[in-house]
Amino acid sequence: MSELQWQKSTYSQEASACVYLATTPTGTILLQESDEPEVVLNTGTRQLGALISALRTTAPLAGSKRGRP
Repeated sequence: MSELQWQKSTYSQEASACVYLATTPTGTILLQESDEPEVVLNTGTRQLGALISALRTTAPLAGSKRGRP
């Protein structure tokens, strides 16, 4: 099996809890959080898209004008 190429989320700030993503050869998306790297969640593109959409509408980033007031 080939080595996974983990990519840090662009929303993760330096020196904070970071979220990393990787894609397997079969297309499964893996999620890992820097505080608990031994825990790896797996999902698909549709499910990850739904999660990101839900997070954007319910928990806007600090300083962001997205989401609900």
